[in-house]
Amino acid sequence: MNNGYLESVIKQFEYYKMLGEKTFSQLEDEQLFWQYNVESNSIAIIVKHLSGNMLSRWTDFLTTDGEKEWRDRDGEFENNFTSKQEMLDRWNEGWQVFLDTLNSLSESDLIKIIYIRNQGHTVLEAINRQLAHYPYHIGQIVFIGKMCAQEWHSLSIPKGNSKDYNAQKFSQEKHKVHFTDEYLNNKNNNENNQN
Repeated sequence: MNNGYLESVIKQFEYYKMLGEKTFSQLEDEQLFWQYNVESNSIAIIVKHLSGNMLSRWTDFLTTDGEKEWRDRDGEFENNFTSKQEMLDRWNEGWQVFLDTLNSLSESDLIKIIYIRNQGHTVLEAINRQLAHYPYHIGQIVFIGKMCAQEWHSLSIPKGNSKDYNAQKFSQEKHKVHFTDEYLNNKNNNENNQN
């Protein structure tokens, strides 16, 4: 294994981060706090939980247990955000710690043992654990967003466009590329055009 794994997994996480952000951008502020019922979570609550998990798991990642004493996991499921900006600040705080940690790792770190609630994981296993956990919740964010949005803009291939999309892809020569590159490059190009 080489740093190709780390590069690939970072791109994968950045892709899911982008899906969350493209969902937020399609919603009115109050829609981020909407709950289907008292047992369900709003987008804001899911963001609070994701950020809480990221801050706990990835702060001092190689040296301390991933379930920090200061984490209030139960409190993550109570909404106390007062604005979209406050929610976005928490979202960005969690992702910053998480991605900074991933970017600081090397191939040799992948076999080191870290602990989450005293259960040993290799660094590779800890990353894969979150590769299942974070997209699970971002899928919930997207699903709720689609229910709330007045006019939803697809985050992948729009319905009815699969044939055209496949024709465009198969018209190209075979090449090696990470599947997220076109999405992340489009996001970066859009951000550069706005500046």
